[in-house]
Amino acid sequence: MAESLIQLLKASIEKNWDHKALCDAGKQPISYGEATQQIAKLHLLLQEAGIKPQDKIALCGRNSANWAIAFLATMTYGAIPVPILNDFKADSIHNIVNHSDSRILWADDTTLNDVSLSEMPNLEVVIQLGNHAIAYSRDEKLAEYNQNIDKHFADKYPGKFSIKDVVFHDAKDEDIALINYTSGSTGLSKGVVLPYRALWSNVRFAIDNIDYLKADDGMINMLPLAHMYGLAIEMLFPLCKGCYVYFLGKTPSPKILMAAFAEVKPKLIIAVPLILEKIIRSKVMPVLQKPLMRILTGIPGISNIILSKVRKQLIGAFGGELEMIVLGGAALNGEIEDLLRRMKFPYTVGYGMTECAPLIAYAPWYEIRKASCGKIVDRMESRIVPLHDGDEVGELWVRGANTMLGYYKNEEATQSTFKDGWMNTGDLCVFDKDGFLYIRGRNKNLILGPSGQNIYPEEIEDKINNMPYVAESLVVDRDGQLVALVYPDFEKGKQDGLDAEAVKNIVIENRNTLNQHLPTYSRIIKIELRDEEFEKTPKRSIRRFLYK
Repeated sequence: MAESLIQLLKASIEKNWDHKALCDAGKQPISYGEATQQIAKLHLLLQEAGIKPQDKIALCGRNSANWAIAFLATMTYGAIPVPILNDFKADSIHNIVNHSDSRILWADDTTLNDVSLSEMPNLEVVIQLGNHAIAYSRDEKLAEYNQNIDKHFADKYPGKFSIKDVVFHDAKDEDIALINYTSGSTGLSKGVVLPYRALWSNVRFAIDNIDYLKADDGMINMLPLAHMYGLAIEMLFPLCKGCYVYFLGKTPSPKILMAAFAEVKPKLIIAVPLILEKIIRSKVMPVLQKPLMRILTGIPGISNIILSKVRKQLIGAFGGELEMIVLGGAALNGEIEDLLRRMKFPYTVGYGMTECAPLIAYAPWYEIRKASCGKIVDRMESRIVPLHDGDEVGELWVRGANTMLGYYKNEEATQSTFKDGWMNTGDLCVFDKDGFLYIRGRNKNLILGPSGQNIYPEEIEDKINNMPYVAESLVVDRDGQLVALVYPDFEKGKQDGLDAEAVKNIVIENRNTLNQHLPTYSRIIKIELRDEEFEKTPKRSIRRFLYK
């Protein structure tokens, strides 16, 4: 490759030395130069700890400027970061630290209070994310060295630390850039081994296709940095563009988000569909569903005027300078998508997976087609492999720069995923004649009908989720019959003056209407109501394997 991720990052640092790079909400921003100086100090600490290139270093904590600095310090030193989702349970954190052979753990106070060092016997050092202080070390001298890090730094770089002092590890394309443990909806985590070429290819694609984002623009970080979608597109890409990353520091409630949008005025927002759906349902739907509005929006000329005003107000709520919202991680609700398309709102739905770091398909909002997730991205090839002869739908296989090297210490899973250089995504898809990709469901979720028909539960769930007073649903197969597990939208019912029992009755009655729109073999035999939301991954996908 003519360039690499490290080269992109270093070039951006040199060009934007005095510009802000990282900012925790409510705190002073850190410039590219200040962040790089902190990285250089951590390089000294890693060297003193005896860390070598390709050694593993785990990170677990809430998104923050210090998390970003710890990650970048690890990567630019030549070690392999192992990001761990901070909402993983203690036993999962223990397992990942141990399985990944991590020598160091960077962790915030919440994580440190939950985990047990005795459960991670090979761990040599624990560093606090909040202040990069040593919380534990086998070598007592390391803590003393870290306490005097400013002196060691001054000895290493006499005078003022400057651009010419920046030295980063020269990584090769096939070197391991990081190991990212999946948090999927189908079971236990696997360590996805991603090379530098995959990260570079993702960042390069974003740079080439999101040209309206300029240096000094801000991006609000809403997704977990321990997940590839957030890491690659919300952190690495903007930093390589000279933008700054704004960390919320808290769970992104509507109030917190609105305040951040007003302050940062982002041109680009990266999110999971649920965030946009909640805003539309709480801010837009109640207005458009009023009797007078329903009448007016049914009149073509007036409808366009009203929707144009709604669009303008919605963009204003996102800070006023929004160029596009990129959604990923799950399908967008069909009813919401119809409304967004009618008002020409600048949204798009991309598609990817951890194993592709993460991009597989994308198209800008003015090209995207309803229910599609775009076209295959640059430097990637794809093909559909039908499960049965004559099927239009089949498994999507991909190959190219974005794909992983394999699963860490899991040769069986690696071999079952790759064949002749092609990687099986496990997703059931179809292309239209113009190359737009449509996902029908996961192969693991596919249900066979009574006569061998393919039933895609996600498609039925999409219909259920558009029905009155349904918050979310899951379709399962029980002894050859389809049952829908449904969590009712009690909040919407309360707004409409209905009590919980009335809402439940309406949801149960939805089955009759639903079945009228389904083939006989995929009709629902029963709706089971839930009193609480389904357990989800950080991408807000339901952990399907927990429900039967």
